[in-house]
Formats: sequence, C-alpha cells, structure tokens
Amino acid sequence: MDWDKLRIFHAVADAGSLTHAGDVLHLSQSAVSRQVRALEESLNTTLFHRHARGLILTEQGELLFDATRAMAKRLEAAEARIRDSEEEVFGQLRVTTTIGFGSLWLAPRLPKLYEKYPDLNIDLMLEERVLDLPMREADVAIRMKEPSQADLIRKRLMSVRMLLYASRAYLEKNGTPETIEDIAGHRLISQNPHSAQVGAGANLVQHLMTYDVKSMLTVNNYFGVLQAVINDLGIGVLPNYLLYDFPDLVRILPDVQSVEVPVFLAYPEELRHSKRIFAFRDFVQDEIIAYRKQMKNQALI
Repeated sequence: MDWDKLRIFHAVADAGSLTHAGDVLHLSQSAVSRQVRALEESLNTTLFHRHARGLILTEQGELLFDATRAMAKRLEAAEARIRDSEEEVFGQLRVTTTIGFGSLWLAPRLPKLYEKYPDLNIDLMLEERVLDLPMREADVAIRMKEPSQADLIRKRLMSVRMLLYASRAYLEKNGTPETIEDIAGHRLISQNPHSAQVGAGANLVQHLMTYDVKSMLTVNNYFGVLQAVINDLGIGVLPNYLLYDFPDLVRILPDVQSVEVPVFLAYPEELRHSKRIFAFRDFVQDEIIAYRKQMKNQALI
C-alpha cells in the first residue's frame, strides 16, 4: 500500500468528508477523491459508503482506519522523541487527569511550570475516562489508581481521602454536626454515586445516605461540589487536597473519611527519555512536596 494514499485515507476517515480532509491536507477535493479511489482499486474493496451528508467507513474501511490510527500514534511518539532537545523543554505535552484533580489542584499550579519552561505547550485533558497512553491518546496521566498496562512507567505521587467540608458561613447559620447521625439534619453535597469516579468517594456517599439525609445535591464532578459548598449550600464530600488552597473550608466530623486513594503519574515506556515528561514529572513532584510541607506546618494532616 502506498504511504501517501494511506495518509490521505486517514485524513478523510478522520474528517468524515473529502472537503474537510482536503482543507487539512491543502489539497483539492478532486485530488483527495482520486487518491482514495486509487487506494480502493489497489485493495479491490470499498472503504467508504458515500451519501449526501458525508462519508461512512465500511467494515473494511474501519479495519484500515484502525491500522492507520495506530500508525499515526506511533509516528507522533517517534516525532516526540526526535524533537526532544537535550537541553531545552519545548513543544506540546498532552496531560490527562480527572476533572477534580486537574481543575482544582493541577491547573492553579501550572503558572510555575510555564514560568520555568515558557516554550512548553500543555494540552490538559480533564475527564474521568482513562485514556490509552500506549495508543498515544495522551503523553502522561495522573490517575487515582495504579495503571494496569504493563508497558507504562508509573510513580506513586501521594494519597487522597474523601472528607466532609462546609463553609464557615454555613456552619454559623446551621450549626456544626457533632456526630455522623447529625448529617440527617443537613444538606449533603456530593458527586453522584453512579457517575464515573473513584470508588472510595462513592462508597462514603452511599454510607452517609443511610442516615436518612433530608436534602441532597449531586454533581458529576468535584468542581461543582466545591462551588456549592463555598457558596454555603451544605456539607460536601470533597478530596483532602483542597483544604490548603481553600482556607475558608472547614473540615467536620474528622472521624468520617473514605479509605486512602493512591495517586499515580504514568507515561509510556517509549517516552522514557522525553525532556517534556521529565520537566512535568519533576514539577508535579516538587509541588506535592511543597503541598505536604504546607499542610504539615498548619497541622492539617
């Protein structure tokens, strides 16, 4: 198979239309169409169903697209290794983590990384879905459990627990619960137990709900939970890494907490020499060390 035709096929399959693929490739629609037809003829198969709204891959087209997608990911990894300078850190680094950790802990600390490496471009992908690092959906991940893939380099960064918090204003108005049974008289704010999240948080919420909580607000991520808590709506189930950054939060019922959740940083073996990975890994580790010192100095952990 001709590499150039495969490149054009991949662009068409990814874009879903000849016109959009032509814009990406800087080719005319007719030139793109000729290349796709030539590839189909060389394979003696139809790769696309053509209709007025665009192109849909056939079964054979799906097979070939899977192959070209894997090839594209490998080429991106090779390019990343080639472009890595021995002395400089520059270029794009795709980082994936959960919505809560990424928006509430990581993103506010990124100015320090950019101050040191102004030519670094971070693509921060915040979602609960675990992206496939070996298939290059991301370069590096921070996850709330140990990655299962064997061909990843991983490092345990810290541990997190889910605790109960409220704002000072809410507690002044509604009183501070003294026992877990007192939760029934308050509004509980939590991540939805059925949404994608760390199991420890879901288990704690389900346990609290057995105390006949009269009112609840559930949100599908911890950013929303935090916003409700700091705006005096009720008692929230939140990760303990928030307490230093949000000093107006008050921890309540210190004996009520989730089990420990490990936090891991992971990246593919093939990026083990990447200067961008090293820079990001060292930055995160330094920030965690500083965070622990601050928490200890304030006797918060």
